[in-house]
Amino acid sequence: MSRAHQPDKVIGSALAINLRHLRAFSAVAAAGSIARAADEQLYRVASGVTRSISELESALGRPLFDRRARGMALNSYGDLVLVRARRIEREFEEARAQLVARGGIGATADVPSLFASILNGRRLAVIASLVEKRNMPAVAREFGITQPAVSSALKDLEGGLGVALLERKARGLAPTAAGEIVALYFKRVLAELRHIGPDIAASDGMLQGSVTVGALPLGRTQILPLAIASLLARHPGLHVATVESPYDALAASLRSGDVDFILGALRSPAEARDLQQEALFEDSIAVIARAGHPLERAKRIDFDALRQATWALSRHNTPSRELLERFFSSAREAPPIPAVETGDLAVLRGLLLESDMLTAISPHQLRYEIRDGSLVVLDFPLDETRREIGLTQRQGALASPGARALMAEIAAVVARSPDFRARARRTGG
Repeated sequence: MSRAHQPDKVIGSALAINLRHLRAFSAVAAAGSIARAADEQLYRVASGVTRSISELESALGRPLFDRRARGMALNSYGDLVLVRARRIEREFEEARAQLVARGGIGATADVPSLFASILNGRRLAVIASLVEKRNMPAVAREFGITQPAVSSALKDLEGGLGVALLERKARGLAPTAAGEIVALYFKRVLAELRHIGPDIAASDGMLQGSVTVGALPLGRTQILPLAIASLLARHPGLHVATVESPYDALAASLRSGDVDFILGALRSPAEARDLQQEALFEDSIAVIARAGHPLERAKRIDFDALRQATWALSRHNTPSRELLERFFSSAREAPPIPAVETGDLAVLRGLLLESDMLTAISPHQLRYEIRDGSLVVLDFPLDETRREIGLTQRQGALASPGARALMAEIAAVVARSPDFRARARRTGG
């Protein structure tokens, strides 16, 4: 993971928000009165509900209601928080449905109430991290707490659910089906909690908080750096992190809320199930070599010449490799067999500059070397390798103001650049 800017302190803290307070807030918003919410929905004394609302407002640094003689009315800040609170309630309800269907709990279990009553954002994060890392000492160090505290949080939740979330095996802890479900939905809830402070800040005209981008290879060289630099010049309180991983790993992080969106090659509807894709431009791969390569001066480059060359290609099942092999297959020619397979652009760049190896990737990934003349695109068109490049989000996600601003900046960079054949098209997975 790489970081573009260190964050200022955002309004409130996701880990400090008490989910019981948030549940009380939703109930008061629906009832329009602390007394009615306490009696009819929460079954708590009114003074306790009043305290929950006050502590939530203190954590967020803003009043959420206008206090009136006849009750409580949401103000503009409260409206923003209610959107996230209701999304959190839906995530907990979906978690309950999945736990009943696949996690081994009974259909009558009131899981949303259980989560809201015993967990705050910090405990959500501890449980999710424990399921992911499967290492109690590592999680204790991560959160600066003791191992008994981690163990207690786990036992409390397992006791409430009536199922184990982690099992001890010979090689350590392993998540159960229930544990994997809980971790997924806890991460989604944490993402909603993280966005509350930035939502409030944006309503006051400030972009704050963190944006995490899943960066596939094509966008890393030019598009994403230009967009980040432009956005941070105007909004220095924003923090951007990029994650460079294979598509499947990024898609999993997108689904869990760890990544806000992905920039790169779009996938087929089958691969992008439950994801929303927006095409920004079309791209195609090209055969690239060092300046002065023998094939640069060739009058004609044919398939035999390419097969006899030494190749450095991306790994199997990556888009550029699949496009190249499909191109050769459609021409009824055997594809080149690479001497080197690598997903590291720095390694690839070095191999091309220091040898007569060829590669086949998007010229945008080696834009600066091609622009300064150290690398060249050979005269062997691969027009049939066109693909769509764009933005991918989780269907139904509500991006933070910072994420929305960065996606808009990326689209603006593409629209301004003559290097891209801009197009806008939205597809659902």
